[in-house]
Amino acid sequence: MSSRLFAISFDAHRPESLAHFWSGLLGLERADGDGVALHSGNDAGYRLGFRPARTGKTAQNRLHFDLTSSSPEDQRELVARALNLGARHADVGQGPDASHVVLADPEGNEFCVLEPGNRFLAGCGTLGALACDGSRAVGHFWSRALGWPLVWDQDEETAVQSPRGGTKLTWGGPPLMPDPGKDLHLELAPDGDPEAEVERLVSLGAKRPDSAHGASGAVVLLDPDGNEFRVLTEG
Repeated sequence: MSSRLFAISFDAHRPESLAHFWSGLLGLERADGDGVALHSGNDAGYRLGFRPARTGKTAQNRLHFDLTSSSPEDQRELVARALNLGARHADVGQGPDASHVVLADPEGNEFCVLEPGNRFLAGCGTLGALACDGSRAVGHFWSRALGWPLVWDQDEETAVQSPRGGTKLTWGGPPLMPDPGKDLHLELAPDGDPEAEVERLVSLGAKRPDSAHGASGAVVLLDPDGNEFRVLTEG
């Protein structure tokens, strides 16, 4: 049994509006099916999802995208496009000399536009990384959960990547930031029986939340660091 990464989904107060922002920023097309989603255009094969949520954002997100750029001009143009679409500059402690630019989308989700020449994300595409606040243990959990090999495992920092390439999922090690409430979440599509896959994920270290509050067609679990993710049970 295994799962594929079906979507990286935003908690969104206005899903259509937030999808419009990310579509305009990255030139992504709308995906068919229920809900609001975009094709990521990424070798890793997932979608960007936008799930309606009432939860308020209380702290910096634990998960954020690192966008790559091919030249200083490309970096400036990407930042300008984001600002024109409704993004704003964000301060997460990066300092005035940082070569990357930190922005927040119209609902406050932080993301970075990296300077050109980032070797670690070379060849990953514009959606270079989903950078996650998390432990080494959670990186190993997601490697086993998705069947993606570890491409970095050093000094408490880990990263995994689909064998097909595309976006890397990275974890920066302790300490773990507070739960921000409104955040991004991974959604998995089982390759076989969903109930058996849920049991496999639990055996790897996932936990069931104290109260069942998953949307119809999904089982909500917690990874070893307590981050919610969804296992889809309907096609």
